[in-house]
Amino acid sequence: MVCSVAATASLLPSPPPKPTALAADDHHARLRAAAARSDLPAALAAFVAMSSAGAPPVLRTFTSLLKLCAARGDLATGRAVHAQLAARGLDSEALAATALANMYAKCRRPADARRVFDRMPVRDRVAWNALVAGYARNGLARMAMEMVVRMQEEEGERPDSITLVSVLPACANARALAACREAHAFAIRSGLEELVNVATAILDAYCKCGDIRAARVVFDWMPTKNSVSWNAMIDGYAQNGDSREALALFNRMAEEGVDVTDVSVLAALQACGELRCLDEGTRVHELLVRIGLDSNVSVMNALITMYSKCKRVDLASHVFDELDRRTQVSWNAMILGCAQNGCSEDAVRLFTRMQLENVKPDSFTLVSVIPALADISDPLQARWIHGYSIRLHLDQDVYVLTALIDMYAKCGRVNIARILFNSERERHVITWNAMIHGYGSHGFGKAAVELFEEMKSIGIVPNETTFLSVLSACSHAGLVDEGREYFTSMKEDYGLEPGMEHYGTMVDLLGRAGKLDEAWAFIQKMPMDPGLSVYGAMLGACKLHKNVELAEESAQKIFELGPQEGVYHVLLANIYANASMWKDVARVRTAMEKNGLQKTPGWSIIQLKNEIHTFYSGSTNHQQAKEIYSRLAKLIEEIKAVGYVPDTDSIHDVEDDVKAQLLNTHSEKLAIAFGLIRTAPGTTIQIKKNLRVCNDCHNATKLISLVTGREIIMRDIQRFHHFKDGKCSCGDYW
Repeated sequence: MVCSVAATASLLPSPPPKPTALAADDHHARLRAAAARSDLPAALAAFVAMSSAGAPPVLRTFTSLLKLCAARGDLATGRAVHAQLAARGLDSEALAATALANMYAKCRRPADARRVFDRMPVRDRVAWNALVAGYARNGLARMAMEMVVRMQEEEGERPDSITLVSVLPACANARALAACREAHAFAIRSGLEELVNVATAILDAYCKCGDIRAARVVFDWMPTKNSVSWNAMIDGYAQNGDSREALALFNRMAEEGVDVTDVSVLAALQACGELRCLDEGTRVHELLVRIGLDSNVSVMNALITMYSKCKRVDLASHVFDELDRRTQVSWNAMILGCAQNGCSEDAVRLFTRMQLENVKPDSFTLVSVIPALADISDPLQARWIHGYSIRLHLDQDVYVLTALIDMYAKCGRVNIARILFNSERERHVITWNAMIHGYGSHGFGKAAVELFEEMKSIGIVPNETTFLSVLSACSHAGLVDEGREYFTSMKEDYGLEPGMEHYGTMVDLLGRAGKLDEAWAFIQKMPMDPGLSVYGAMLGACKLHKNVELAEESAQKIFELGPQEGVYHVLLANIYANASMWKDVARVRTAMEKNGLQKTPGWSIIQLKNEIHTFYSGSTNHQQAKEIYSRLAKLIEEIKAVGYVPDTDSIHDVEDDVKAQLLNTHSEKLAIAFGLIRTAPGTTIQIKKNLRVCNDCHNATKLISLVTGREIIMRDIQRFHHFKDGKCSCGDYW
């Protein structure tokens, strides 16, 4: 550990004749001035000049140099100073040894700091505090707490305010709530709690240990608060999930004239994002500009995230474009914002631009852009990003690998997803969740259930997402008994409280299976007020099984919740139309117009050679429209020859021949016809649709796969359908 004197000879030339007292004082003054400016090179120059002039350095000369080395993290120079102290026999002096321990700790060498400490013949409280702070700073929380105990037991030294301020962050990092309470009690007994830095450290430790109530009691009691105290409390609320209280306290801080800093603004922006509170977020944006924080890149990155979470990608993009300096975090925040708001192509373009500007992606970048590629569902791009992650040596990162598994499943390549899953060296619960969900979305319910059982058998504890994935898989595959069993097991065996999505999935499971009365009774027994997802699943089941009475009750509950989409009105109108209740159809359509709600237009996309082609029902604006409609007309004749009969139940108010014509121009049929024109025989055709595939298109696609000998993969809003040889993977249960 200790460098030889010879190794550091450049710091101390051979001593010349003895200098005058005036010259020595001048050199000492120069060194002290350099130390005050934190200018290590100037301090070293003064030290060398002092040595060259024959002025003997005093102990404080070395401690000043060590302090500068600690501040700059300059381990090499710190070791050289240590060697000079050892050569003069000064390294065991309490002042020098304490400075050495502090330097090694701040240079991330806690073991060296401990060796210096252990060699001290006499240790005072300052030395103990230096080691406690060193352990805490280097993440060795347990060691820091142990040293506080030892300083009292072995040396009889009572902790002071510095000890507490050093050890409390260690207690917080270790989530040692009991130790935090002991430190708090000691502070009260010794009268140190009234010191603002001690009280702030206590409340911050409580926040990090999850005891937000105790933190607030300390905060409210504090006779004096500074901006650090406010920041700690606001950030504590934000990190513990109480965004409303974080925002309320931030507003109070600003109203009381306390200096708002980057820490409090970061917490406030996080709270606004979590609450999706755009108005408050805009006000925080205006405030941070007024106080000059718009030049702080971390604050601006948080602003991008806030606007993205508030569904305003346009504002997030404006902030991003105005940045003078973009960090890797800036790119990651913008890419994630686009991906999470359905702007997948923009996310991929940003990722490409990021590479062109020579900003190296990290695992977070990949985890942000891979879901965007999954949404686009292009197998070629999926393979490219997989290869890219391998080249970056990030393919075995648990989060990247999980994203890749999910991406391949969403690109219709669930077999490749399983190969990746099997390749993982150490599987995390999120990886199991992705694979189970992948099987479920493809209708492979039994495979999902088998994987879930395997997961439990090897001791992986399922979480809320696991149960949501396996319940969804059971719903898509009609595994009612298994679904009931898992829903019960969730709470009874694992102590997990089902959320709204779990209840919605159970209603979907029962409703698809035709158990409408059981589904309705299940809703009535819910321990929470049912939301849109629950009643929406019930309404969908009513349409599937033509139950007007329960449909009306479900729709009434939905309309009371004030949905912003017209899909539920359209669903109810179709239920009425199937029952020939035309007056009710007209009533629902009038209500839609009155509330400004519109039917979501159906579209289908197919991607060929990195080009996305979008089709709407009946659209004729594609450059190959004439060829597409010609091929589609021929296709309809071919499938009629093998038994196709148009299912016109979903179209009303027009003559039968018009109904058939409208069905024949549905967007998915146009996309399939285009795929047949543009791809070689035997090539798999893959399309994506934004709505649930209708019965007629489902039946037609089965027969198209038969007469063309093509496999067709269709991803609709609910699941995947694999059509091959006249059959669908869903078994006509969807």
